[in-house]
Formats: sequence, C-alpha cells, structure tokens
Amino acid sequence: MHKPHVTVAAIVTCQNKFLLVKERDKHTGEICYNQPAGHLEAHETVSEAASRELYEETGLTLSPSHLVGIYNLHATNGVHYMRFSFAFSCPEQLPPSPIDSDIISAHWFSLDAIKELPLRSPLVLKCIEDHLAGHAYPLSLIYQ
Repeated sequence: MHKPHVTVAAIVTCQNKFLLVKERDKHTGEICYNQPAGHLEAHETVSEAASRELYEETGLTLSPSHLVGIYNLHATNGVHYMRFSFAFSCPEQLPPSPIDSDIISAHWFSLDAIKELPLRSPLVLKCIEDHLAGHAYPLSLIYQ
C-alpha cells in the first residue's frame, strides 16, 4: 500500500517579511531555503507538529492562526509528500535561534528576495503566495 509522507510547514510573517530556514538538502547536498517544516510524529496533531518544527528550527514558540492549505507533491527524489501549511504571526521580527543541528540559520526575507533564493521545493513559494492570496481555513477544519 502506498503511503505519502505527512509533513507540516510554518508560514511565519512579520512586517511583510517571511521567516525561512537555510539547510542542506539531504538528497542533493545543496544549500536551500524552506519554511520551518518537517514530518508529523507519533501522537501529535498536524498543528502541534507545525508548532514543534517552528520551535526546533527557529527557537520561536508560536501557535498557528489558521491552515493555509494542504499540498500534494511527488518530489524529484521519488518521495510523495502530503504537506499541511499553517500561518503564524510574529509580533516583531524576533531573532531566530535554531535548535535543530540540521538548520544552518534562519532569516527574515521579503517576497522578492525569496523568489531569488534556491528553494527546497516549489511548495515554499506556492504556500507563501496562497497565504498572500488570503487562503485561510480554520484550524477546526482538521479533526484533531
């Protein structure tokens, strides 16, 4: 039976900037940028997973305000991902401090700057664009 990898992503905004993490792609070895993101772990909800990944990859403790979307991606590495993206609001551009050793750094970027970065996947920009387009679904949409 085929089972996609369930992942979560945190779209964190503050003053028209977005928080991205700099990491090394484990499949290609190349440096790339992504939202704070990762896999769903046992016994947690998808929104809890998004908050946990945000904390591990940036040191920020925030709660999601809403679901931006659910995305299906058959990646070039052959893996099928089902990604739940959540919006987070940060009151000020707090300096991120990654805890996860796989994260090189985390920074705030404008949308124009993000378009110039080597992104982990096309979902990074797609999720941001959907957020900016007003895609906002209540957390209650997902039975947790």
